[in-house]
Amino acid sequence: MNRHWLRTARRSLVIALLLVVGMAADATAPSSPPGGSRSRSRPMMLSEASWHFQPPEEPRELRLNDLIVVLVDEKTQVISEGEMDRRKKADGTFVLKDWIGLDGLAVRPDPQSEGEPGISGEMQSKYRAESELETRESIKFRIACRVVDIRPNGTLLLEGRRQIQNNDESWEMWLMGTVRPEDLLPNNTVLSENVAELRIIKRESGHVRDGYRRGFFMRFLDRFSPI
Repeated sequence: MNRHWLRTARRSLVIALLLVVGMAADATAPSSPPGGSRSRSRPMMLSEASWHFQPPEEPRELRLNDLIVVLVDEKTQVISEGEMDRRKKADGTFVLKDWIGLDGLAVRPDPQSEGEPGISGEMQSKYRAESELETRESIKFRIACRVVDIRPNGTLLLEGRRQIQNNDESWEMWLMGTVRPEDLLPNNTVLSENVAELRIIKRESGHVRDGYRRGFFMRFLDRFSPI
């Protein structure tokens, strides 16, 4: 008996809830114009039909000197191969048969009484070169940039500088570029791939840099390649 009563009470409660929801929907629904069809009525908006709707935030108006974080993630890969094989061989024999002699202002034949002079030679050369280059570079960091200019079409000119000093080690990053306001993410950041005219400068100094940097003589040899 108790179970039957519980089932009846549950059914009654569900029916009551459905009636309340239906009455609320009828009260909030816009009335159709007299004589008009239901298809001509104003469509229901998401804000009217959903209980969990949250209006989106209005885009913030950017001004000069506002800060925007640029997420730099650049990767490059270069693979180059080259091979050259060059050979040269030359043989030559040269014999002087006739010559002239000068007798004052006159020119007379000069016979080769001691034999005809001759030259014979052979030249061979071989050059072979092989080269292979494979480089991979990656740079990834975050930097806060300042809006230094706003162009007439709304694009933003960004410029930022970041320097980290740790004892004798120093890292300095500098970035400059142009970005569209619509490319900004909701958290006020922008990806480096969306930055036009991107220019990044990164400098290092300290013991780590001194361990692998080239000296001036090695830079001279690599640049002019005297051998």
